[in-house]
Amino acid sequence: MRFPSVRVLLVAACLVGVAAAQDAPPTRPAHVVLVTIDGLRPEFYLDAGWPAPVLQQLAGAGAVAHAVRPAFPSVTYPNHTTIITGALPARHGVFYNTVFEPDGQTGRWYWEADAIRVPTLWDAVRAAGGTTASVMWPVSVGAPIDYNFPEVWSLEEGADFLVSVRAAATPAGLVEEIEERATGTLSVAGPLSGDYPGRDDVIGTIGAYLLETYRPTLTTIHLGAVDHFEHVEGRDGPTVRRAVAAADRAIGRLTEAADRAGIAAETTFIVTGDHGFSDIHTTLAPNVWLLEAGLTGDTRDRGPDWRASFMVTGASAFLHLRDPSDAAAADSALRVLDALPPGVRGLFTVLDRDELDRLGTAPEAAFALTPVPGVSFSGSARGEAIRPASGGTHGYAPTFDEIYTGLVAVGPGIRSGVVIPVSRQEDTAAIVAALLGLDFDPPDGALYPGLVSLP
Repeated sequence: MRFPSVRVLLVAACLVGVAAAQDAPPTRPAHVVLVTIDGLRPEFYLDAGWPAPVLQQLAGAGAVAHAVRPAFPSVTYPNHTTIITGALPARHGVFYNTVFEPDGQTGRWYWEADAIRVPTLWDAVRAAGGTTASVMWPVSVGAPIDYNFPEVWSLEEGADFLVSVRAAATPAGLVEEIEERATGTLSVAGPLSGDYPGRDDVIGTIGAYLLETYRPTLTTIHLGAVDHFEHVEGRDGPTVRRAVAAADRAIGRLTEAADRAGIAAETTFIVTGDHGFSDIHTTLAPNVWLLEAGLTGDTRDRGPDWRASFMVTGASAFLHLRDPSDAAAADSALRVLDALPPGVRGLFTVLDRDELDRLGTAPEAAFALTPVPGVSFSGSARGEAIRPASGGTHGYAPTFDEIYTGLVAVGPGIRSGVVIPVSRQEDTAAIVAALLGLDFDPPDGALYPGLVSLP
């Protein structure tokens, strides 16, 4: 006779604790754990065929969204900033993953929290006298987080990103403390290697240690392996499934940590994502067309005479002008696009400035392109403008189901059984603020009616 493993029994016991909290009279949680699975798709918790038993059990005990509309562009850094602020990119200031640099792209990302132009949930928790912890959350370097293991790396080729993490972590020595008490020695060639799904096991272990040891009011954790392998293999590759299982194990570790810390009954878990994914077969390089028209150059600095250039972020491309008042350059770029053969021109839609304003995005762009599903963009101005592609991507305008992400919420303050047909990325911060009773008004978000039940 086969008996269940100790781990299975522990996770089950923790989930029973969470479910029991759902059945109790309405109470306000003392702790919220906000987890993002980069590239989360709703089927991971709605379809039992995916290897995510912990997430599926949390979904069964709590509330779920059948879809969450991401902010545009549907990429990681703008959307994580929307999650933590309740603001859309045009308001919060993180427009892309990487910063547009007029003098040439160095590859610098929006790592530092001082790029965020509006208050965050971390700010609100601190103002209320609470504490925060965070692991690998984008745009968090220098944020007002008490225990912060941030996502940051060096642009130097071959550099160990942990050197940057150690320097940016707060308080000083936090990474060394984690290595001594929770993970053992960390290295990019070892447990935190991005080449393996098990990286999220380690991130889960770090988050569990911080949760159990410091019992923060708000814990924010970013699990990134699913996204990586969806890029490589597409939506349903074999390693994608392994990565989903690793993310699920990380969530299980967090529920166990809450139980060991004696706070399971007063902790609410929210698991969400930043975007969905689309399989791709073709890549377009629109800067090649601008190069042919003499509007940009093919060097890193775009050349001394560039007038217009597309800032590409996955499956979206935003036209930036060297001189923002150079309307003639924007018109020339539009004419170049409209002159393409119909079969090519039909592969993407132009979003004008009014549409970008409606979507709350990229205030410095003259217009943007979003392709049909299956097509992505490259920022290169060299080579062929139309290229074969494989794997998966995101970045699209949120106009089709595959690019939507998901949300599961369970614990005190959450009404069990609530199903949200379509939520919005900017609404997630409102859930956290309501649960913790924070003085925080998400600028673009709203609380879904009937989701939260408090005394």
